[in-house]
Amino acid sequence: MNKPSRSFAKPLRDLLGKTIGDTFRRQGFASAELVTRWSEIAGAEISAHSEPIKIQWRRPATGEDQEPGTLVLRVDGPAAIEIQHLAGIVCERVNRFLGWRAVDRIALRQAPLKRRLRQTRRQPDLQAAAQIAATLDEIGDEDLRNALARLGAAVKRDG
Repeated sequence: MNKPSRSFAKPLRDLLGKTIGDTFRRQGFASAELVTRWSEIAGAEISAHSEPIKIQWRRPATGEDQEPGTLVLRVDGPAAIEIQHLAGIVCERVNRFLGWRAVDRIALRQAPLKRRLRQTRRQPDLQAAAQIAATLDEIGDEDLRNALARLGAAVKRDG
């Protein structure tokens, strides 16, 4: 008798790769890497305030070559003017990453970014807080004294 073949879990990449790839293609991206590696492509300063939405391609007339597209970026409102001034640099970095002149301009859409960089919350320095708390004898409320000590330790650490 033959044993039934044992099925192994398939990598998530294999299952979702085609679906995700189709979604990115509908948005005009040749590959998902422009979105997933945006911080490497645009640089830390630009990517902190922007994210690519899509590439708009102009439809060429019959017999004409495909012209470069327009990269549409979602940007934080206050950073929009700065990124607009850096449009040439953004286009150059995107084209260098893709290996061909894919975009020649950018269009900005001011809106909150979908992804926010998570700020890691630093743990308080308990030893410094205890030292500061020892100097706050005149405060009778223990919770208030501890909160002020933690605040003082944080200011001392960051200042």
